[in-house]
Amino acid sequence: MTEQTKVEQATSQRTVTGKVISNKMNKTIVVQIEHRVKHPLYGKYLRRFSKMYAHDEENTCRIGDIVVIKQSRPLSKTKRWKLVEIVKREEQQ
Repeated sequence: MTEQTKVEQATSQRTVTGKVISNKMNKTIVVQIEHRVKHPLYGKYLRRFSKMYAHDEENTCRIGDIVVIKQSRPLSKTKRWKLVEIVKREEQQ
């Protein structure tokens, strides 16, 4: 493995898609990610959820938006993700 491929692998960042469940903090959103896990005995697929804190520089996200976030350096004690794009906006009522 050459040095260049090692650097490319180290800089590739994981991206995930999820739903915004909170935007109450300044420049921070909470994104809920859904995993589907197969039950070891019965074979049924179960839904598991994770909450991730992401940096939203312009405070543009609203609750219910579908967003893409990418992994970044630690920005605070719990914040390790940055907002990449808003895929779908939640309808205003």
